[in-house]
Amino acid sequence: MSDAFSIAALAMRTQQQALEALANNIANVNTSGFKRARVRFSDLATQGATESASATAAVPSDAGVRFDTQLVIDQQGELQRTGRPMDIAIEGAGFIELIGPGGQTLLWRGGGLKVDADGLLATDGGLPLRAAMTIPADASALEIARDGTVRATLPDGTEPVELGRIELVRCDDAAALVRLDGGVYRMADDLRTVAADPGEDGVGLFVQGAVERSNVQLTDEMVQLMLVQRAYAANAQIVQAADQLMGIANGLRR
Repeated sequence: MSDAFSIAALAMRTQQQALEALANNIANVNTSGFKRARVRFSDLATQGATESASATAAVPSDAGVRFDTQLVIDQQGELQRTGRPMDIAIEGAGFIELIGPGGQTLLWRGGGLKVDADGLLATDGGLPLRAAMTIPADASALEIARDGTVRATLPDGTEPVELGRIELVRCDDAAALVRLDGGVYRMADDLRTVAADPGEDGVGLFVQGAVERSNVQLTDEMVQLMLVQRAYAANAQIVQAADQLMGIANGLRR
């Protein structure tokens, strides 16, 4: 009888975590560059011993449910035109490499750019691009081509001057990425990216003056939300039924 209480309680905690993940998806439906988390359930089993006439064998027994989330990074969000030249989006599955605070490599799906205090092209959050591209203070009319080539017009010239190129990389194991603030992702220590030319190997192309919207589909999230709520209610009824049976057993008299 106690197993019913523990398994139902585990299931209720799991459904609560799933509800929080879905609520986070819905809350960020209008957040640029946000990638939804996919809720996944799997069963848990423990090894229990059963006595037989000849030997003791270990057999699995049900122990409840396990919950985990996986970021749906490979699903493209809608590109929204902003008209701001310092906004950049990736039309594809590629990433831009950034330099983290500790020198580690971070991945970015694009967004707002700026020139930091050192003259380096960086994200709005202040993380410089791995390309380490310096933008002259007197440069104007910054252009970012589809292949990542950056050009700007200098005061002493009429034609745009090429300043460098933003590279794209791909990550073959999106499940190993950890989401940080501002659409930035941290890689696992043993994960490596693969460099690719824009337009090849599915990494995509750059779109200047645009940002990627969230890939959250509100109707899908609401359907999952109802399923989780009903599962939580069903497990609560299991606790109630087990409590009633326990009360009947305690009330038995010889």
